[in-house]
Amino acid sequence: MNPLHTFGFLLKETSRLYVQRFEQRASALGLTLSQCKVLVYLAKHEGVSQAQLGDLTDLEPMTLVRVLDRMESDGWLERRSDPADRRARCLYLKAKGKPLVDEIWHLVDLTRREALAGIPKKHADLLFELLERIESNCSSLKPLQPVPSVASPSGSVNTRAQRNRRERAASQP
Repeated sequence: MNPLHTFGFLLKETSRLYVQRFEQRASALGLTLSQCKVLVYLAKHEGVSQAQLGDLTDLEPMTLVRVLDRMESDGWLERRSDPADRRARCLYLKAKGKPLVDEIWHLVDLTRREALAGIPKKHADLLFELLERIESNCSSLKPLQPVPSVASPSGSVNTRAQRNRRERAASQP
């Protein structure tokens, strides 16, 4: 099989396995991936609003609120009124939450070392450079416009990709 055809699948599966391994480690500390994301981003961006933290962590508002409520009740963070906007709340790590951030980074390091086992440092550095380039390329793409699908006489929907495959197959000898 052409490796270029499986690039996206390989990337997704590798990411899934890496995240799964990290989540196993985090669960030993009683942390979820969402909590880890919140703590790490909050440590870097103290005073951020809940809405901004939601954007940074890519968590849905309802999920974020539940995570923040739990973490606030555990004494890991606090919400303060935003002096510039009385409707907004700013978030700050409390002393009890700061050691957790160090633990999370330790788990990140262990998981990364496992994933990169047997890979020379120069190759790992190149991998990071290439992934950053791919991420940058994908981030800079403009959104695609939806392609209308065409219903066949049988009522099934034909996508553009399906139509293109049929056309290519029909044109081959």
